[in-house]
Amino acid sequence: MQLQTNQASEIIRFIKKELTGKYPAHEISSFIFWLFEAYLGWSKTQVLINENNPVAESSILKFLDAAKRLKKYEPIQYILGYTEFYGLRLAVNPSVLIPRPETEELVHLILQNETYKNLSIIDLCTGSGCIALSLKKEFPDAQIMGLDIDKKAIETASGNALQLALEVEFICEDIFSFKSPQKMDVIVSNPPYVCESEKQQMQPNVLDYEPAKALFVPDNNPLLFYKTIAGFASENLTENGTVYLEINEAFGNECSTLFMGNGFNSIDLYQDINGKNRMLKIKR
Repeated sequence: MQLQTNQASEIIRFIKKELTGKYPAHEISSFIFWLFEAYLGWSKTQVLINENNPVAESSILKFLDAAKRLKKYEPIQYILGYTEFYGLRLAVNPSVLIPRPETEELVHLILQNETYKNLSIIDLCTGSGCIALSLKKEFPDAQIMGLDIDKKAIETASGNALQLALEVEFICEDIFSFKSPQKMDVIVSNPPYVCESEKQQMQPNVLDYEPAKALFVPDNNPLLFYKTIAGFASENLTENGTVYLEINEAFGNECSTLFMGNGFNSIDLYQDINGKNRMLKIKR
């Protein structure tokens, strides 16, 4: 579809027209600012003061394509190929989940509680590497590994490490059969934990585009990954080590009981910014 003019204001008008009714107004505004920053390098202020400025045809085509894809609910992070997480710009694509603010809270919890910097850390189900890389940035002396079964996810995480010049070892292995080469001071994971029955509550931008195997677990085995992590931790956690987990808000007590059954007796349940039971800190 052609625009009436090549001015920035016309691009803004077009995007708002295309997306109104599909997204809230504030989200459409966020999309607009994000696209102008990505395609033209304009800040929010520059978008507002440069509305009457012309935009090159090559850039206009990028805006039109983005609007078309957003209209189909494709996540803007996949359209642009990156997202921001804990102060890092990370490449993302449909092989990895788009990191959530709740996972930033998990990273923050670790940073609040771990004072010894020369740690050995493993991030199970690492995806884009967001947790492992954020921890490496804050703990440059730490030895950090990231594990994922998906080869493309590991390639994405490794690319992020290279781009950010952060030394993290990413390994393509199955969490259910992985044998750790050493004991770890910190075991962290944001594994799949959404029950299949919860799909009906989710938005199409998640269901249609993000990797299902990184999200969902069977209704009849919702703690599938936590059972494996508990067993792994009982064998591979150092004496004074800690496990940090992101969890399904519905299974805080069940996850706690599971780890108690594996020899852990110091378990703290934390709520996220929305007041939902979202994180566990576990020690022996």
